[in-house]
Parts: sequence; structure tokens; C-alpha cells
Amino acid sequence: MDRLNVYTRVLLCSVLMSLLPLASCDVEYDYADNPAGNFEALWQILDDRYCFFEYKEIDWDEVYTQYKSRIKSHMSDQQLFDVLAEMLAELKDGHVNLYSSFNTARYWKWFEDYEQNFDINLLTRCYLEPGGYNIVGGIYYKIMPNNIGYLYYGSFSNPIGDGNLDEILALFTSCEGMIIDVRDNGGGTLTTVSQIASRFTNEKILSGYVQHKTGTGHNDFSPLTPTYLEPYRGIRYQKPVVVLVNRSSFSATNNFISIMRELPQVTIVGDRSGGGSGLPFSSELPNGWSVRFSACPVYGVDKQHTEFGIEPDIYQSMSIDNMLLGIDDIIERGYEVILQSAQAH
Repeated sequence: MDRLNVYTRVLLCSVLMSLLPLASCDVEYDYADNPAGNFEALWQILDDRYCFFEYKEIDWDEVYTQYKSRIKSHMSDQQLFDVLAEMLAELKDGHVNLYSSFNTARYWKWFEDYEQNFDINLLTRCYLEPGGYNIVGGIYYKIMPNNIGYLYYGSFSNPIGDGNLDEILALFTSCEGMIIDVRDNGGGTLTTVSQIASRFTNEKILSGYVQHKTGTGHNDFSPLTPTYLEPYRGIRYQKPVVVLVNRSSFSATNNFISIMRELPQVTIVGDRSGGGSGLPFSSELPNGWSVRFSACPVYGVDKQHTEFGIEPDIYQSMSIDNMLLGIDDIIERGYEVILQSAQAH
């Protein structure tokens, strides 16, 4: 079986991070633009570059055998897409997608199989109250009852200025503490993660580790390279902080949780996060479809994977009965944590 027949060039190229110097990021593949060629190209790109085969105990050769038999020369684009999408779902990775002009393959079981533990309408109606909160850079914020600062951030893709953060933290200075709600935050940019997290430490701290692929073998990785969080030089927050999370706290948000849990004044409350700790890269198939996949694993400070999520310090779910009464149990638990911490000090 020759998986490297030369027909059409397919370039593997990175699209997201320049966090580390990546070895051999311009590997080239040549395959025909037909169902078999596109299947071979997709399988080989992942075989060479996907970063979680060993950790997830995936037999990618067995996957090849299983799905190769379903590839037919006369199949339609839709039929081919469906088979390739099923194959990618074997990776159980929310960062893996296949993009065509008519559909996007995605793996969403990492949050669909769990309770949501968040209701944006309940939040805005019963806690923020219409017209009763400020908005800057995608952040909703206000001072809640019991003198607790509350900040909801729905995406780390929404840019926020340092001046905006100064204003928010200055407002919350007189509060007993603050809540940072990142439920349903699907991620964004790691620079924004560091920008916000740097407001809660007074010293440089270890924030985790990262690896990059050094070859095409499943275990060809660089040594673990430490990453650090530098404290912001301006306004920083010193009082108790609670970070609210749910299963849809994913990707860069997972990284934010991983960093914040290392800070002594921070408590993580809610459900296990969604994970997604592989830095995503992309490549293209001979037919022009694009594939995104996890290429570089990011670890916590304990050198453990966080691909499948991070446990909260305090588990708390939302009850349907209380939601009908306009009560968010996770926010209420956050209030309790801050008030208890304030009383203790």
C-alpha cells in the first residue's frame, strides 16, 4: 500500500501560533484530487501532525483500515465528506474540523453530553438586569448585591484594552471580591488570556508547559518548554476572585482556568471545563477542503494534560427549579465563596 503517490501537492502550514519555533511546519504531501487521494491526504496529515494519539490511546492505523474500505471512486462530495467527518470524530477533539463549501465537520460531544449549567437570558434578566450593567470589549460588568464585583466575558476573541481593564478593576477595588464568569466562553487568543490573568499576580509565575512536533512520529516532540505569566505593571487586583466555569469553557478559556487556579486568591467554581489544550493548526486537501487539528499540546504547571478539561475547586450545578425562580446556583455559590473569604480575612 503506497500512501505517497505523487499527483497533487498539498501543503501543511500553521495558521495560529508563533509561540514556539515549529520544526518542519512546511512538510509537503502529494495526492490525487479524487476520493481515495483526499482520504489518503487527510489520514497522512493527521498521522504526521496530530499531537494526542498516544495520550488518547488511538490506533490510527486501525482507523485507516476501518474507513479506507468505505471510500469508493464514484462517491459524491457529500458522501466523501461524511466519511471523512466520521473518521475525524474518532479523535474526540473539539479543535478538529473539516471545512468544505457546504458543511463543517465538528466534534461537539465534549459539551453536548453534559449539563449546560449556564443560561445567558437568566443572567441578563435576573442578575445584570436590562440596562443595569456596563459593556466594554465584550465584557459585561457591574457591582452585584453584597458589594461583589461581577464580570462576564463570553470570548477571548473579543479584544479588551488595558484602559478598559483599569476602569473595571478600579470600580471593583472597594468590593469584597470579584467574580469572573467564563461559562460558555469557547476560547480565543492566548495573548488575551495572559493580558487578563496578569492582573491577578504580583510576581512572575510558571503558567504551564508546551511542546511542539519535531518529526512525523506520534511521539516526536520537543522537551516540555515552560511558559510564564508576567504581572501587569499597572493596576492589579488583590482581593478574592472566583472564576465560574462550565463544560463550554474551552480552548483558550481552558488555558485561562489552568493559569488562574494557580493563584492563591482564586477559587474555580462550577463544572469541569471543556478542555481543548492542543494549539490548532490547519492544512488543505487536494480538493480545497481545509482541515484544522491539534498540533501542539499545552500542559498545566503539574505537567499534566488538560485536553479533557480541568476540575473545579468547588463543583456546583444549576437546578432547573431554581432557574425557573430566576436563580443561578453557580453565581450564588460564587457569592458565598467570596463572602466567606472576606470574613476570614
